Amino acid sequence: MKAVILIVVVLLVLSFVLGSAYFGRRNQMVVKREAVNAAWAQVDVVLQRRADLIPNLVETVKGYAVQEQKVFGDIAAARAALIGAKTPADKIAANGQLDSALSRLLVIVENYPQLKSNENFMRLQDELAGTENRIAVERRRYNDTVQDYNTYIALFPNSLVAGFAGFARNDAYFKTEEGARQAPKVNFDYNKPATAPAQTPAPAHP
Repeated sequence: MKAVILIVVVLLVLSFVLGSAYFGRRNQMVVKREAVNAAWAQVDVVLQRRADLIPNLVETVKGYAVQEQKVFGDIAAARAALIGAKTPADKIAANGQLDSALSRLLVIVENYPQLKSNENFMRLQDELAGTENRIAVERRRYNDTVQDYNTYIALFPNSLVAGFAGFARNDAYFKTEEGARQAPKVNFDYNKPATAPAQTPAPAHP
């Protein structure tokens, strides 16, 4: 009888220890997953802030470079994809397209010195530069948070708990591969002479 009681007590203690370990790790996974969600929410805010700035920026540039319709169309399409994206992975992909289109727009601006002295354009550039810096900070923080979550659920015995509790790996990273597109750099030196479009020499008069 005593042996049976001892076995029951041992089993109860073992169940308590294992249960505590399971729920402790599961709760920690919940905390880390919510940290990922919170980090993404901050990224989403700054991406939306940039999306809100772009229409005014494009309209200002159009006043000087109306012929650059392809770039304007690419920016509009990328912005629409970003706003319409439902998941972090889709928004990250759309953001990459928008980065590329904005980079081309900012290269075009170099050919219009009058535009670079426009007060409204300069103000929008300053706002966009601040937003780009904030995006870089929040993007890095989000990636670090996702990596921490993924590492935690991959470690043994956490991987067993994750499998039972339904915690899956999150692969929605911001990735920049070598040689791939770069985020637009909004940092104009207004004291530096702008490069004007190449002019075709006028034919000499006889």
